[in-house]
Amino acid sequence: MTNIDDAPGLAPKIFRFADVDEFRNAIRGLNFEFTPLVRTIAAEQIILQLPGCDVNVTRSFPRVVDAQLIADCTAVGFAMDDLEVPIRFNGAQRDRAVIVIGGSGAAYNTIEEVERQIASVIFRPEVTDRGWPETHSCFKIFETSTPALHWLRKVVREVVAAASEPIDPADVPLKAAAMKESLFGAVDAAFADLVPARWTVRPNDGRQFKTFQEIRALLSGDLSQPIYSEEIARKLNLSVRTLHDVVRRYRGMSLHRYLRLRRLWLVRRRLLAGADSVKAVALAFGFWHLSDFSKSYRDQFGETPSQTLERGRRA
Repeated sequence: MTNIDDAPGLAPKIFRFADVDEFRNAIRGLNFEFTPLVRTIAAEQIILQLPGCDVNVTRSFPRVVDAQLIADCTAVGFAMDDLEVPIRFNGAQRDRAVIVIGGSGAAYNTIEEVERQIASVIFRPEVTDRGWPETHSCFKIFETSTPALHWLRKVVREVVAAASEPIDPADVPLKAAAMKESLFGAVDAAFADLVPARWTVRPNDGRQFKTFQEIRALLSGDLSQPIYSEEIARKLNLSVRTLHDVVRRYRGMSLHRYLRLRRLWLVRRRLLAGADSVKAVALAFGFWHLSDFSKSYRDQFGETPSQTLERGRRA
């Protein structure tokens, strides 16, 4: 990882990660949890901090993400690239010109199946006076025109590039303020040119997302114990079919496949922290068949659990 913490003037900070075990989210104001879908990564986060505004450009990796904004801010997000495999955002997957927005405390879920380049702009305080779409407990997704999205991308690239140039310290406040206004204008244009799209109704339905969050809360409990679909569905007053449909929509896989992947990842984090033994950690996360566990772990991470534990103890 490379971290440029003391860059002068407006220069953006750059964080690079070649190891999924070392990855951490560097975006201010965003509580962030992820489950990786790959063994190795080449991730990068470029963070430009302006007065009242942060610009973040991330080269991501295949992963499942759950995130939530802190209070008193507004975040606008969009892809900086055009790939045939779109990001699944709050259960919706479209390869069109989309833009997402969330206000104070809003949450979202994404599934990134391939490496992507993603940008977000976080404004502080919360933006309430520019006619942007209102959000509540979850982010909302909209389709904008292709020219408006391309313009927004162009402004972000130009702002980040210009911030990297040498500048007289006396000029920093004025230049930073001008950059922020350019970003405001580009976001204004994107929301002014929204395209009516029926596919956005479901992901923008707060009730659907609330159901997912309730399921997620129950699944975040004691993962050492068996989890039965019927019991979760009963607690939430859902049918088992609805339960599995919601999980697949927001996780991109079956409930049991996701739980197994999540447990393996949590085991790995515990081993890297220097656990007492592989057996103790495996049992703590519900893996009682140790030979099956070892094979699944090796298939997922490319090394045995004991090799991970050894690295954790040496760290």
